[in-house]
Amino acid sequence: MMKKTIFQFILLLFLASLCLGGFFLGKHFVQLPFRAANDALHKDGAPFTLDFLIPGGTYLDEKTTIGDVIKIKLNKTSSPFEKSLRAVSDLIPPRYRYLGDILLFFFWSLCFLTFFRVFTFMGYGRALRTSLFLGGVTYYFMPDFSPGSGDDILFVAFPLLIILVRFYLVRKSREKKKMFRKE
Repeated sequence: MMKKTIFQFILLLFLASLCLGGFFLGKHFVQLPFRAANDALHKDGAPFTLDFLIPGGTYLDEKTTIGDVIKIKLNKTSSPFEKSLRAVSDLIPPRYRYLGDILLFFFWSLCFLTFFRVFTFMGYGRALRTSLFLGGVTYYFMPDFSPGSGDDILFVAFPLLIILVRFYLVRKSREKKKMFRKE
């Protein structure tokens, strides 16, 4: 029992150090000057350059960092399709937009639920949880009535929360059964 606890602690410590190292490496990366870093990558003939981050029609001076370029790129609306979708969705009252979003999410979930129940041997509970999650993922990548990512993340996080709660409850009940069997 003690060895298992120490091993789990070491794994958690390793995971935490890995996350902290990635955070500090990413922080250092976004503080680099953009033009110098991109020119050095081009000069070395690297297969991966930073050209995809350059927003169209924006002047980048020598002091602009990679983090600044990423912020500029994320703040710009990406396509004319998104602009036209936003203009159309602003005409629809918010109540109906949210209702349409919920119905679209349940449509994708129902499609996955039908697929799982017809073509697999999954039970209703597992098929429902999986279809809700995959419906949320599909909803995230498909156009919807509310431009933006707030509702998209909600429709992915809610089923994921259901799956995690179910996993926790099953694990807890198994531990409880183990405890009663040993005595």
